[in-house]
This record gives sequence, structure tokens and C-alpha cells, in this order.
Amino acid sequence: MSIFTIVLAIIGASQLYWAWRGLSLARKWIPRPGRRRVAIGLVLVVYVALWVFNFGSFGRRPTPVHLTLSEALLAAPFLCWAVSSLVGALIALLFAIPQSIVGLARWVAAKRRARSDGEDIASPARRVFLERTAHVATVAPFFAGAYGLLYGRLNLETTVQPVPLPRLPKAFEGFRICQLSDIHIGPFMPAEQIRKYVEMANALKPDLTVLTGDFVTFDANTQEAAVESLSGLTAPFGVFGCLGNHDAWSGVENSITALFRQRGVHILRGEAVPIAIRGDAINLIGVDFQSHRRFGPSAPVANLLRNIEPLIARGRVNILLSHNPDTFDRAAELGIDLSMAGHTHGGQAALEFISPEIAPSRLVTPYVAGWFRKPGGQLYVNRGIGTIGVPIRIGAPPEITIYQLTRG
Repeated sequence: MSIFTIVLAIIGASQLYWAWRGLSLARKWIPRPGRRRVAIGLVLVVYVALWVFNFGSFGRRPTPVHLTLSEALLAAPFLCWAVSSLVGALIALLFAIPQSIVGLARWVAAKRRARSDGEDIASPARRVFLERTAHVATVAPFFAGAYGLLYGRLNLETTVQPVPLPRLPKAFEGFRICQLSDIHIGPFMPAEQIRKYVEMANALKPDLTVLTGDFVTFDANTQEAAVESLSGLTAPFGVFGCLGNHDAWSGVENSITALFRQRGVHILRGEAVPIAIRGDAINLIGVDFQSHRRFGPSAPVANLLRNIEPLIARGRVNILLSHNPDTFDRAAELGIDLSMAGHTHGGQAALEFISPEIAPSRLVTPYVAGWFRKPGGQLYVNRGIGTIGVPIRIGAPPEITIYQLTRG
């Protein structure tokens, strides 16, 4: 059974709770049984049609690279509903536990005819408060989903990250590198929006621009539009990149590399290039996606960054472009000064303002977003600009990163 099937099954199970809530509301608002049956039937037809449109045709309909009316009206609201309703049902389940405890306590108290001096656990006021709190908590995910769709996924942040590199040549003091990652061209990251971000990146006047993978999602036919949208990137020392897992899954690794080359963008696939200023140079390395655990169709790699040693310039600062931040541990062991990664989308829906541990990506990697250091190297994980699955971002705004190199 695939992960996609399991996720659909879990979402489907959560819909039973909302069906029960919907029937309760229908009985309250539509007292006539005949009209109620008609209303329920219409809602059910529309609901099933939306499921078929969004999940029944998954992977079979082409991915538009512009926002279409069907994606805006049928896909986006329903996908937000699917996730928000799942979270709301889980919250309802959590509240059902203390409510059950209260109910059990009332039953025991009634049996024993127990009384207390103060307000006991079975007091109506406490029971009503708990019920109202549960109702508010279960609908909160829907407001969060609407925020993530309409604002959070478009609230781009530019992060300026100083990078101290003791071995940095003097000629590179203040050298600026711009990073974009996880483009995921599609209806909710259309070509027009990508070109807008390209203009913003160019306006930051970087010396070098890098792209760290996932230009497409699943549809190989979107690669030409992705390359064309990014082709306006310019920098005095060039535009370089590496590939991500979705580029591999969609089978475009070779073709998109060739398309980028035609546009003057060099995708590094197990390659290294020197970036030179007045006789001094830094070494830029790029690798394809690799993971030490099985990740989707990607097979696990026994030794991360295997055979990369010949690409490392021992007398220079080495910078690694690797889509997966999990390669950082091995990169630090090899003495690579700086790793730039993406892949996680910063969790995409994270609540790190409540706790640093609340991010779905932490189930996959400890390197979810931002700056990390360990003996031998440094890592920055860019949150990317696109989304996958559900077009929302909560607590993980899209990001363009500017690295400012300094000798420290």
C-alpha cells in the first residue's frame, strides 16, 4: 500500500466525524425531513465530485503552469478542507478524551451519590466550557488553512545570512550569493509568480546565484516553463544549481539540465567549478538528490556524498549545493565549509513559534530550516518558494536567501 493511499484513507476516516457534525446541523437547521434529504443529497454529490476531481485524477491530468479557474475554485479550497478537516478531527478526538473522563466521573458519582463541598468535575459550567473550547479548537484549523492559502504562501521573506569563513580569500570579502529553492512550478506557483521572484532576486544584486532543486513536482511537461521562468536570473559570476528529488521522480534530470544549459544556467551533477576573483578562488560543488533512507521512489544511499572527495579543493573554501540537508553530516566530516540545501519547505505548515519541535519535516530530518553549525562545516536550509500537496504555508513563509561571505 502506497503512502498516498494511506494518507487518503486517514483523511477519509476523518470525514466521518464531519459527516456526523453535518447531519446534526442539518437536523437543526432543516426540520422538514424531505428538504433535509434533498440538501444532504446535493451536498454529497458535490462532495464526491470534488474528491474525484482532486484525488481520483491525481497524476493523470496535466499540471497547469498558470492558475486556472478549476484549480482556484475546485482544487485549492478542497485541498485546504481535506487537511484542515483532518487536523480538526484529530483535535476533536483529543478533546473527546477528557470529555469521556468527565462523563465517566459523572456516572461514578451518580452511582455512589457522592457529593463535594465545591464545584465537582461534573458541574454543568465546567462541562459547557469544555464543549465550547472543543468547538472553537476544531474549527481553528480552517481559519489557519485559509490564512496559509491566501497569505502565508505568498508572504515572501528575504533572509540576509552572514557566513564567517576563516579561509575565505580577501578578494571574496562581502561576496554575495543568492539562493532560491523548491520552485515546484504549477497552478499555485505559476510562471508569472516565479518571474516576479526572479526580478526580486536580481534586485538584491548578488555576485552569484544558486538554485537548489525541485523545479517541477510530478509532471515532466512543466520543465520547459520552469526553465523559461528562471532564465531571467543574472549574476556577475553566473547562475548554478543542483537537482532535487522531484526532478528525479518526474524523470527530467537529463532533459532539464540540458534546457538550463541552453539558458546559461549550469546544473552541477557531481561536479565542481572554481569561482575566481583576481587569482583567488572558491570551489562550488553540486550533487544530485541522495538520502540515507528510502524516500518515495528514491532508493537509500549507503554512503552519502560517496566519491565526492576528488571534487573538494583542499586549499580553498568549498561550498556544496545539495537539495537534501541530510548530507550535511557527511559534508562536515569532509571539511566542506558551507552547505546550501532546501527540500523541507521549512515544514510548510509549522508551529515553531509555539515550539521548535512542531514541524512535520522533523519526522524526516533534524535540519528543517535556517542556520546550523557543527565542527567542520556550516549549513543553511532555505524554506523554498513553492508548495507541495496542499497550497498553504503556516509558520514557514517562502524565502529567498542572501549569503554574505566574510572572513570572520
